[in-house]
Amino acid sequence: MKLLITGGTGLIGRALVQRLCQRYQITVLTRHPKRAIDCFGKTVQTLGSLAEIKSISDYCAVINLQGEGIADKRWSERQKLRIEQSRWTITRQLTELMQQAEQPPAVFISGSAIGIYGPRDSTPVTESSSVQGDDFAHHLCAEWERLALAAQSPRTRVCVLRTGVVLAPKGGALQKMLPPYLLGLGGPLGHGKQGFSWIQLDDIVGIIEHLLEHADCQGIYNGTAPNPVSQAELSASIAKVLRKSHFMRVPGVVLKLALGELSSMLLTGQYVLPERTQAAGYVFKYPTVEAALKACLLPPSE
Repeated sequence: MKLLITGGTGLIGRALVQRLCQRYQITVLTRHPKRAIDCFGKTVQTLGSLAEIKSISDYCAVINLQGEGIADKRWSERQKLRIEQSRWTITRQLTELMQQAEQPPAVFISGSAIGIYGPRDSTPVTESSSVQGDDFAHHLCAEWERLALAAQSPRTRVCVLRTGVVLAPKGGALQKMLPPYLLGLGGPLGHGKQGFSWIQLDDIVGIIEHLLEHADCQGIYNGTAPNPVSQAELSASIAKVLRKSHFMRVPGVVLKLALGELSSMLLTGQYVLPERTQAAGYVFKYPTVEAALKACLLPPSE
């Protein structure tokens, strides 16, 4: 069976391709073809644009993970446009191809993020909670999801995955968090009470695989672990796993000066629960943040 994966060289995409390449014929559509060849060699086919695809009907499934890193750079108006268009354009194009196909792929799994829920207090939110917000992350995800869900039809089921912060052994958010802790200067951001909804890399890949292979799955799913924590709890857990001190706090005003509007992602948050994901039968490998951090930060023997 043939899969088309966009964004296959990203953090999640690389792990997903490695998980599935023994059972599927995978085509990776990427903005970085050389990176894909370096990552996967000849185990997958690599394409640089949708124009290279002969027919979308050749694929049993499409998994759409492509997008500019949302926290890679300060949010200038130009960078926000890049973030939007890197997600919206490819999703619109894929949806249009599926709408026009006589035999479209049976499943379309498209990424989103928990930013769609907007800043929240300590009340947990699930897939059935109302989405609200008037910030950049909310508007980004709302349009991204709208474009993906337009591909839904009797012949194509659509799954939208609202991903939290992915914790991985290499790369991603955790790698950026670590330097202060390794120096013994770790601590929470801002007041520390904001929700931090996370997921370990193996689990987000596992959820995608589950949605791919269970024909009764469609609609919205949260890609977050079942035990979100506060920013302060996360910080304490990192320090505990690394056996480092934990006493520094980064004031919100410092983050705002350094990062501008992007700081809102760090100073606000949500406690997001994967209610529909668990109801669909997915069992988490890392349900607690301490277990996830140990898997990412410690040698397997520890």
